[in-house]
Amino acid sequence: MLALILEEPGAEVVETLSENAVLSAVNWVEVWQVAREVGVRVAELRPRVEEYAISIVPFTGAEAERAGDLHRQTRQAGLSLADRACLALASRLGVPAVTADRVWTTLDVDVEVVCIR
Repeated sequence: MLALILEEPGAEVVETLSENAVLSAVNWVEVWQVAREVGVRVAELRPRVEEYAISIVPFTGAEAERAGDLHRQTRQAGLSLADRACLALASRLGVPAVTADRVWTTLDVDVEVVCIR
């Protein structure tokens, strides 16, 4: 999402994958925070997400537990809570997790990972 909003390398890949994509509320916090820090007008964020047909979904208790379980497996790779929230949501939905962080592709977490760069 950040690559798309900030027009970073890989944004075109995200755009092709964005229709009917989902974003955890935890990851929405991260997008909002980073966008604000780099000077993006946050009032425009939600309409841009909706323009791409991306849904922001609640972070469930089951996903919280899965993200907690992933901590041990991903600690060495330096994954954040938001990273693990993304993986947990992808796991629950049975869809690929999309990231710009290549280290995700080295993890054995039973989730398909699509790296955009």
